Amino acid sequence: MGAQEGLIENLTYDELRPGQRAQMMRTLSKDDINAFALVSGDVNPAHVDAEYAEGTRFKGVIAHGMWAGALISSLLGTEFPGPGTIYLEQSLRFHRPVRVGDTLTVGVTVAEKDDTTRNVTLDCIVLNQHGDQVVTGRALVRAPTQKIVRPRAAMPTMHLFDPEARLEAWVQTLRGHPPVRCVVVHPCDEGSLHGALDARAHGLIEPVFVGPALRMRTLAEQLQVSLEGIEIVDVPHSHAAAVAAAALAARGEAQMLMKGSLHTDELIKAVLDENSLRTGRRMSHVYRFEVPAYPKPLLVTDAAINIAPTLAEKADIVRNAVELAHALGVHQPRVALLSAVETVTPRLASTLDAAALCKMADRGQITGALLDGPLAFDNAISVEAARIKHIESPVAGNADILVVPDLEAGNMLAKQLEYLAGAASCGVVLGARVPIALTSRADAAISRMASAALAGVVARAIAAGKAR
Repeated sequence: MGAQEGLIENLTYDELRPGQRAQMMRTLSKDDINAFALVSGDVNPAHVDAEYAEGTRFKGVIAHGMWAGALISSLLGTEFPGPGTIYLEQSLRFHRPVRVGDTLTVGVTVAEKDDTTRNVTLDCIVLNQHGDQVVTGRALVRAPTQKIVRPRAAMPTMHLFDPEARLEAWVQTLRGHPPVRCVVVHPCDEGSLHGALDARAHGLIEPVFVGPALRMRTLAEQLQVSLEGIEIVDVPHSHAAAVAAAALAARGEAQMLMKGSLHTDELIKAVLDENSLRTGRRMSHVYRFEVPAYPKPLLVTDAAINIAPTLAEKADIVRNAVELAHALGVHQPRVALLSAVETVTPRLASTLDAAALCKMADRGQITGALLDGPLAFDNAISVEAARIKHIESPVAGNADILVVPDLEAGNMLAKQLEYLAGAASCGVVLGARVPIALTSRADAAISRMASAALAGVVARAIAAGKAR
């Protein structure tokens, strides 16, 4: 009779019989390898360096040999015989490597019992999903004499998160589409130039560089990168670059813009001044975050454009973010309208705006999403926080989009996610006829490339809408 759910129960020495067997299964993930390396300190490049591992005889990353040994220990310590077992000896023979995605079946069988010492010898075997032997060996344990039934310990979730790797993995899913013709506006510093070239190298964009030609070519020489094959529009300074870029987009010669080393308001003004790029909708910025402690990408808006948006402007901010979520494959995004509290009060204008936006959604003025608010940040992203406060909502604890009350709140939230929570981000400006990949001087190259990828997703969605 096995342990009840939520309990851990052992088998005593007297309950064990020769030939009696137990087994468990486990599939190896990259996080398992990283966790084992962190805990053990074993950072052998065969386990953690994909480039090195590809050149070994194994032709790829493999698990630490003792990971399989740890699985045997887990089976012995938690199930067979279980709590109270004292591990005395273990011999292991390693037959085959284990790779990410392999599913191992770990089995232990009682071979011998010693009534004098209560020692039990067990044959151990680990098989992969093909039935091939991975590890074999023998374990010697001292079995417990008393029955133990205890609640199974609730362990915290280990979050192993490489922001750049996660963002890179997402960008890789977008490869294979035709590159989007993109005007890169004034790429006159190292970060913006590299970001555009990386996006080009990944097949995300077909760039047109607009800026002082001599300055861009000189920078490229200093960085030892090539601008061969890239169309360059020579203008004297950043203001002229913004105007020329907007004009190119207005003529249909580009499907997106990418900010280089110029001020955001300089570029946005040029787009707004080009009447044919206006849509009648308020322009707004949306961050896409990969957050270690959150199970899915999180969109945050608006943290870069609208300082103190009105209710009507917030409605457009929501509509822009919802359309981005649709383009990213989230067909009915959950939108949390943030405030400091989750109750409507006249003392906080943001709670009144949140309530009004929800009613607008009820009346069909905002479509394609589930809206709820006001919600405090914890209620928006934590099911447990929402439960404690008795909030019943399809959005609470499961938000796809966070709509902040003003730019100050959004800017602080975005920076806290990045610098305190270790999140990785990219961003895009929406609401014009072409999306704008918006980057910051502090952005890493991968964030700049991902912003180009994000704008490219929107550009393709706009083109598909026109085609229909």
